[in-house]
Amino acid sequence: MNTQKKFPKSFSCEFFPPKTEKGAENLRATLSELAKLNPAYFSVTFGAGGSTQEGTFDTVKAIQEKGYAAAPHLSCIGSTREGIRTLLDGYIAIGVTRIVALRGDMPSGMGGSAGEFRYANELVEFIRNETGNHFHIEVAAYPEFHPQAPSAQVDMNNFARKVNAGANAAITQYFYNADGYFRFVDDCEKLGIDIPIIPGIMPITNSSNLKRFSDMCGAEIPRWMAKRLDGFGDDKASINAFGEAVVTEMCQKLLDSGAPGFHFYTMNQAGPTCTLWHNLGIDC
Repeated sequence: MNTQKKFPKSFSCEFFPPKTEKGAENLRATLSELAKLNPAYFSVTFGAGGSTQEGTFDTVKAIQEKGYAAAPHLSCIGSTREGIRTLLDGYIAIGVTRIVALRGDMPSGMGGSAGEFRYANELVEFIRNETGNHFHIEVAAYPEFHPQAPSAQVDMNNFARKVNAGANAAITQYFYNADGYFRFVDDCEKLGIDIPIIPGIMPITNSSNLKRFSDMCGAEIPRWMAKRLDGFGDDKASINAFGEAVVTEMCQKLLDSGAPGFHFYTMNQAGPTCTLWHNLGIDC
């Protein structure tokens, strides 16, 4: 963890593009609340194969127009060089200076056509070649390893390729085992990887949704946590209180050990992230 302590702390939040007007109204209210915390930026997700491409751009533009920094996700699977070039030009035109560059998931119905990029390192390299150092590029990191990786070592090598292609920083998949993050960072140091590795933080508010998300992305819910959550049944107040305590304690441990900030997966809700932010005394 020694190299992570030297980096300035960065705290940010993630949204997904709303699909309805009601969702858009909710996101505007959420943005207004979270903006009071003064995060470094708000990232906006990008659906499989670019399925939310227009929604991502519109959401990013709306955030930028409010005077806040936005970082669109770009997914290379199912994308073409010309399509990515057009998006980059569009983002430059509205003042975006950050990109979250991801491999992404293959959407259903594409018949195995991955597009012109196979891996995130190719996307990072393309962005660098097209735009130089205009964008601060974040990539994904997996302390518990990517669910499709054949081995831990292969996954580490893949991560190193993204960094070497020109990434400035990394955001991790969410986790609830701080030791996994610490070991991942130690492995990165051994490989000479010297960028901020920001822990991704998922507040706990709904145990069934959390289990579903975790099954899809390969994040482990420790057995003791899963059993506690199961024991609460539909008692939302107890789930929220337990989740707040567990995640706050983990975040404090991460900060005390030198983690260079947090990226909060808000699920377009302000309350849980604001609570964690205040519990930790984050001052931006």
